[in-house]
Amino acid sequence: MTVPHTLEPKPDTRDHPLLALQRLGQSPWHDNIRRDLLTSGALQRMIADGEITGLTSNPTIFEQAIAGSDAYDEALARLAGDGRDAAEIFDALAIDDLRAAADLFLPVYHRTGGGDGYVSIEVAPDLAHDAERTLSEARRLWRTIDRPNLMVKIPATLAGLTAIEAAIADGINVNVTLIFSLVRHRQVMEAYVAGLRRRVAAGGDVANVASVASFFVSRVDVAVDALLDERLAKGWHDPAALRALRGQAAIANAKLAYAAFRETFSEAAFGDLAAHGARVQRPLWASTSVKDPSYPDVYYVEALVGPDTVDTMPPATLAAYRDHGAPEVRIDRDVEGALAVLEGLRRADIDLDGILERLEAAGVASFIASYETLLDVVRERAAAATARP
Repeated sequence: MTVPHTLEPKPDTRDHPLLALQRLGQSPWHDNIRRDLLTSGALQRMIADGEITGLTSNPTIFEQAIAGSDAYDEALARLAGDGRDAAEIFDALAIDDLRAAADLFLPVYHRTGGGDGYVSIEVAPDLAHDAERTLSEARRLWRTIDRPNLMVKIPATLAGLTAIEAAIADGINVNVTLIFSLVRHRQVMEAYVAGLRRRVAAGGDVANVASVASFFVSRVDVAVDALLDERLAKGWHDPAALRALRGQAAIANAKLAYAAFRETFSEAAFGDLAAHGARVQRPLWASTSVKDPSYPDVYYVEALVGPDTVDTMPPATLAAYRDHGAPEVRIDRDVEGALAVLEGLRRADIDLDGILERLEAAGVASFIASYETLLDVVRERAAAATARP
């Protein structure tokens, strides 16, 4: 694969909201990858214009990219001709794409002293409940792609926590994905800190180890709003209170996660590791596209702007924010109000903890299903590409 020559990013002289986000301490990342983004120069232009400072990927993104484009056909035919199966073909395609993307973001990585410019590749989701195999796969991807600005995505399952700590101790950058609850978020941060301490104790360097905690947002409102609507339909005794809670749970949950982040990485709690050059594990707001059309298209992005955070946005949300975002730090506002939202849900007999636990399980299952669909698409496209004269 040929990609354009990497240039030092030169932010667009015309200021725009995505540049303003960065001045406020938030990194806008692109939740998307396609081979034609790499080969056409489109991704490099987004980097050079200061629109994005990192990139995330997952099986669904790759499935859509491979199914909806002929950009992979030549590679599919070659790899299939070499006798590789669907999983091996996808692995090769993803590694090529992420290595090329990492190279494009390297100037950002160097300019920020390793603080930004990361790209993420996901461990096969069917390993989510197997700590040993997840760690082995994380090590393989880290070694094979061999880029300092790679992050390996590991899900925040119980097994994943074990793998995360060990990967950090190994010096592997980790994007912890599928975090929904405050309890799990704290466990993720604890695993990161424990991994750093193990690395320091073994005499390793922690200054170049980076991690983000991907906290999922809009899916929470989808689940909670559905239950609120059910209660409204059944004639709940205080309908105004229920209506006031619609679209509030996800942002409240994220605000409390940010408060926990600040506590965990305070000088008192993290100062000794910071003295060794350790970085904080930034919250990454994932699933920030709006699922309910009655909410503004940049609803979640606007609410979650804050220092030391990342927001990974799909193409439509990224374009919308560049067009009409109004960046202002809001994530640390009205934490008492966020607690009041959780209390309101409790009074409405909505078990938020149970919802978040189910969302984690459903998220893992959805990623596994997407991965299986992806492999089906790879088989079909590879067969078609091989059959062409």
